[in-house]
Amino acid sequence: MKRVRCPKCDHYNTFDETPYKEGQALVFECENCRKQFKIRIGTSKLAATQKDADRIKETNDSGFGSVTVVENVFGFRQSFALKEGENIIGRYNPGDTVTIPIDTNDRSMDRRHCVITVKREPSGTMNYTLRDYPSLTGTFLFNRILGDRERVVIEDGAIITLGATTLIFQAAVQE
Repeated sequence: MKRVRCPKCDHYNTFDETPYKEGQALVFECENCRKQFKIRIGTSKLAATQKDADRIKETNDSGFGSVTVVENVFGFRQSFALKEGENIIGRYNPGDTVTIPIDTNDRSMDRRHCVITVKREPSGTMNYTLRDYPSLTGTFLFNRILGDRERVVIEDGAIITLGATTLIFQAAVQE
């Protein structure tokens, strides 16, 4: 089964690619918005239409930790490396400049939902804080909602919930 993203609403449509030959053109109608769009079967062109492969990053490749989307009924598993400074987490939207764009159709997650700040202390240890952006549905840490302007220190294994999406925070490996 292959997934193809609608260019209008970003909804994934699935289909069985086995009866089609490479290079064959197909016309789809999005199940969500009913827009018709065309794709061509083939490894390079089909993969180019699926932005998820480009945005999924290897965990801990930056040395500053990572977040992994583990429960997302609207999408699939995703993992994102953190960078030093502010990491804005939110729902993916074309043209938006969030640091961690989670690919989901979960409308209870804001486009800019929360922020994880990564700071290296002079001693070399990493300090991680979490705060709500502010969002409409709030940010939960271990099932406790964060208050307005509240910043909390998070540690490895912290469970963060944004709408119907759950993230697991992984701190960088200390040497």
